[in-house]
Amino acid sequence: MNSFDVKRERRDIYSGRAGRFDVVEVPPMRFLMADGRGDPNTSEDYGTVLEALYTISYAVRAVARAELGRVHTVGPLEGLWYAEDLGVFTARDKDAWMWTMMIWQPEWVTVDMTASAVEKVTTTKPAVAVDRIRFEEFSEGPAVQTLHVGPYDAEGPVIARMHEEVIPAHGLIASGHHHEIYLSDARKTDPARLRTILRQPVARTAG
Repeated sequence: MNSFDVKRERRDIYSGRAGRFDVVEVPPMRFLMADGRGDPNTSEDYGTVLEALYTISYAVRAVARAELGRVHTVGPLEGLWYAEDLGVFTARDKDAWMWTMMIWQPEWVTVDMTASAVEKVTTTKPAVAVDRIRFEEFSEGPAVQTLHVGPYDAEGPVIARMHEEVIPAHGLIASGHHHEIYLSDARKTDPARLRTILRQPVARTAG
């Protein structure tokens, strides 16, 4: 039985090349999502959310296989990053960062299937913070993205080039939250080899 892998099936939005900026159209997609605030490197809340996201995602996968006979690869971790004062990003004041972490779900997964998965997790792993997770459709539309290879803290110049050069050169303006897709497992990958999609939703400038 072949496993549906969103990274393989949608290479246009889940891959890229370092140094190249692509204008893409991101369709509405479904995610398990959770919101939080604080430094992802030190926040206990961040770890709590990730545990819940992955646990429920794998439970959803099991329910989909049992009920529909359809198998999918659990998608990569993704994050939307934002703040009340955007200066905290250039200042690297990570304690003030706000985030929405999320994992893609295939179109055949329903609200009822997700609820069934949550119920199973509640029974078998009661310590998992299932109350933090929601199932929601997320729509971005047009966006500019690139592949960053290297440590997360080295993303700054790439993001600056995207916002200050690439987006204006296409007659676009940033619209929506900065989006990152983590193609590498940070627990097992040398920081110099981490692969991350950096995405910024955009809109056409007036006139």
